[in-house]
Amino acid sequence: MRTKGACAPALHSQSRGGSCHPPSMIFKYKPSFRFTNQPWAPAAVQCICNPVPCPDPAWDRIMALTSPSLHARAMIFGCLVVLLSFLAGSAQAADAAEWRRRSIYQVLTDRYAYRNGTDEDHAPNCEVELGLYCGGTWRGIMNNLDYIQGMNFDAIWISPVVKQLPQRTGDGEAYTAYWAQNLYELEPHFGTEQDLRDLIAALHSRGMLLMLDVVVNHMGFAGAGDECDYSVLYPFNDTKYYHDYCEITDPTSPLNTQSCWLGDWKVSLADLRTEDAEVQDMFGQWISQMVANYSIDGLRIDTSINVEPEFFPNFVDAAGVFATGEVMQGDDSLACQWADAIGSILNYPIYYTLTRAFSNSEGSINDLVLTIESVKENCPNSTSFGSFSENHDVARFASLTDDLALAKNIITYTMLADGIPIIYQGQEQRQFGSIHPYFNRAPLWQAGFNTSAPLYEHIAILNKFRQHVISGHDNHTEYMAEVIYQDMHSLGLRKGFNGSQVITVLNNNGQDCAYFELEVSGHDYAPGTVLTEVLTCTNLTVSESGNLTVPMFAGTPKVLYPLELLANSSICGMHEAEEPLPSATIMTIDATSTVGGHVTTIETVETSPIPPITTHVWSTISGLPTVVPSVMNPEGGFTAITKLITTTQAPTPQATPATTSTADSSAEHSRKALGAGESLKPKSNLVLSAAGLAGAASSLDIADAAASVTASAFDRWHGHGHGHGGHFHRHFGA
Repeated sequence: MRTKGACAPALHSQSRGGSCHPPSMIFKYKPSFRFTNQPWAPAAVQCICNPVPCPDPAWDRIMALTSPSLHARAMIFGCLVVLLSFLAGSAQAADAAEWRRRSIYQVLTDRYAYRNGTDEDHAPNCEVELGLYCGGTWRGIMNNLDYIQGMNFDAIWISPVVKQLPQRTGDGEAYTAYWAQNLYELEPHFGTEQDLRDLIAALHSRGMLLMLDVVVNHMGFAGAGDECDYSVLYPFNDTKYYHDYCEITDPTSPLNTQSCWLGDWKVSLADLRTEDAEVQDMFGQWISQMVANYSIDGLRIDTSINVEPEFFPNFVDAAGVFATGEVMQGDDSLACQWADAIGSILNYPIYYTLTRAFSNSEGSINDLVLTIESVKENCPNSTSFGSFSENHDVARFASLTDDLALAKNIITYTMLADGIPIIYQGQEQRQFGSIHPYFNRAPLWQAGFNTSAPLYEHIAILNKFRQHVISGHDNHTEYMAEVIYQDMHSLGLRKGFNGSQVITVLNNNGQDCAYFELEVSGHDYAPGTVLTEVLTCTNLTVSESGNLTVPMFAGTPKVLYPLELLANSSICGMHEAEEPLPSATIMTIDATSTVGGHVTTIETVETSPIPPITTHVWSTISGLPTVVPSVMNPEGGFTAITKLITTTQAPTPQATPATTSTADSSAEHSRKALGAGESLKPKSNLVLSAAGLAGAASSLDIADAAASVTASAFDRWHGHGHGHGGHFHRHFGA
């Protein structure tokens, strides 16, 4: 394949028209040769004079002042300068290994930040169902990079940038930028050429990468396919570049989907003959210029499944950067045909089973596990796939469930399992909306750039943790995640080589789920290893038998990593290796009351300036236990928020004298709370004086609370809770 290289003309907001080009170099790419970090390199370079003169006054003046020999020397010198610039840029280009280290924030340009990104208060209401431009721009993105980087993302993916069909159609306007009409001009709705360059420069100055969305399957025309005016499509402005018009009637047939047209009678998407050598060459020229002129770091290739896989190797080689393809196919054995050709695809096979598994508590974990194993078997490069749970083409996860715990679980999988994590703008704000009529594309500025949103903070922690792991272990991203635990509702994953493996435990029980414990093996950590749960900053220790008891509460995910490897990470306050993590930040108090006959609820708040511990208190008064969840105060104490609930079926626990053993009292009491067939392991204990609980006893109006109690000081989070006959007992994390 012969493609024009970096000294080809730049793209401009306004085309000069015609076929004029200044002198350009011709590059031949040799995919088998590895140059620096690139899977390709110029095998031969030829600088030629384009015989077509350019109507450029500055160039004409230069030529007029030089002799033919000087003219030739100037041309050669210019080519050499551009060649050196091209080679310097290519040496720094990000390959698949570099992209695996990154995490991507997907930006729908028209819907991220209004105008310059600082006047959202004056933005008109965006009626997303109309499918019109809403005013987002490249400069708006640039002025709101702090918001993205605040979640610790180090790459963004933006919508296509080329000029779109200008009409308002029955399907709306081309705000998503997938209806291109001129590949050599920029879409003015998004800004100027300088705006785009400034955005890319701002990203690179922050150490961030840019992934550009491109389309090679089709061009856009406002009207029916059998009435297409090809002359308005550039550079493919002739019928010879297109398949004859036909509708896709069999989405399962590659021949039908790759030869017929997408769209409808309002907007037809003219299907290009990508199997044709001339079309391939024209695409190669365009993408090599685009990447070189704008310092693009990677590509997302739209509608890849509608293009034969054989097209992509030369196209990706011409681009010279990492690319991932959109292959909306749940069958991984089929999808991975494109992965082999492109090098990466968006992981739709995992997406479909992942969302089914975590959109409700009845989702199938087993189906997800089967898909994980199948993708690993059929797609050897799956660690370079795009890992996602939302994008602009699928329903928002929040439209499937409003359960925050489930959202945290699916995002945790997206961020820490195999692949390059991709989070779609607004996912961190729990924006909701179905595919039609495109409510999943509502402007982010309407939701607000809330940096305190729970999922914003959750993503920030996961990104920071992932970056820390990768920074210390370059090959972490190459390791294919293994399933080490599975039941109907829970999933345990191990990713990473021995000594630095990340253990991720997920579940689809939802936020209303009570406490339970999982015994996880297969993690390959030695007995006595202390692991930190990085989302709650608490520690767990591998037992002498090699098992890891993982406490699960309120449906939240758990992420475990060796305590010693968090040194100097700032994660969980670990600035130095010798700094210990805080002890468990849970306090539970059980008490009884004589209230009966009907359910009674008493809510009180009490603060006690003692270290975070877990305590068990019993009164001589009959009735139900009182559950006292607690949260840490900045001063180091805890705030107890009490709810007393009693029923006529309340059991009457025995009066508990002061003792230094919880094995025969709290454990027995807890076994009753858990019900038949469930158990609670007794914990180590610590004596706490009655004075330390005086405030709590007073607030509960319990006059005869035990004079002294036994408390357990844990080096890890723990607790339990299931409801049985109106009797419950839980430990709450801060």
